[in-house]
Amino acid sequence: MVLEAKNVLVTGAGGFIGSHLVEKLLTIGCHVTTFIHYNSLNRWGWIDSFSREKRDSIRIFTGDIRDPNGVRNAMKGADVVFHLAALIGIPYSYHSPDTYVDTNIKGTLNVLQSARDLSVQKIIHTSTSEVYGTAQFVPITEDHPVNPQSPYAATKSGADFLAISFYRSFETPVSVIRPFNTYGPRQSARAVIPTIITQILKGERKIKLGDLSPTRDLNYVDDTVQGFIRAGEVEGSVGAVIHLGTGVEISISDLAMKIARLMGREISIECADERKRPEKSEVERLLADNSRAQKILAWKPAWNLDEGLKETIKWFSMKENQSLYKSEIYNI
Repeated sequence: MVLEAKNVLVTGAGGFIGSHLVEKLLTIGCHVTTFIHYNSLNRWGWIDSFSREKRDSIRIFTGDIRDPNGVRNAMKGADVVFHLAALIGIPYSYHSPDTYVDTNIKGTLNVLQSARDLSVQKIIHTSTSEVYGTAQFVPITEDHPVNPQSPYAATKSGADFLAISFYRSFETPVSVIRPFNTYGPRQSARAVIPTIITQILKGERKIKLGDLSPTRDLNYVDDTVQGFIRAGEVEGSVGAVIHLGTGVEISISDLAMKIARLMGREISIECADERKRPEKSEVERLLADNSRAQKILAWKPAWNLDEGLKETIKWFSMKENQSLYKSEIYNI
């Protein structure tokens, strides 16, 4: 499918990955509608940071992914839907699991039902590597058992199975894209890389983190976005679950030290109990096999970790961006 000139809807467009995806879709000539979570201040998340020219080229739809009527109205006329809207903070899912069920599962059901009724040509549904829990074998292929260890991961698993069930039951043209940990400019403060960078930028020498031993496979956001684009373009992605990952892992402790070196700082690390997951909920190891993405999407990461971290540090180091983050507050 050629995405140029297609009518494309992005749910979760005001968020980290969603806003980068919107920018990329504009560059390839799509007619983009952004589904933004309604708020009374008329704020559009990271879309507010776009130039006026970019904002004026986007159709803004404000609503709530949990509202089937609003979702249906937003999707009318859409050829392709990139569904990224979700609650993603793992610590907050321990605090308010009901909201994750409503947003991640019911919200996805609303998108799928509307897509089926409106004959949308393609739906790209966003998954997460967290659905696997701690790796039972590495590298993790798409055939690895799903074993969620947090309410967040459980609701994302449920949403994934719903998406695949619509493909199998109704031939709804769904692709499930499963990124491993994505990082880059605009990432939320609850993620580990912004947590490290913002504490260092504030002058802290003792960085507060949670568990240091877990390993993660880290994707720079431009690579993740390119994977989404390819999934939208390639017909062979329909009905498939596809990983976006680098095939390289790094521990949280080594990651923190690498970031400090790139920033020219010396740090020590304090393990703060309030930042740790419950023992049985911690995912100890994630490492992707991306061979299916290479085969179906002709996708592989273009950025290595040092390159991506340098770009991320550069963005966070800008004063206008630093002011948006409260590094002194632990953000669940």
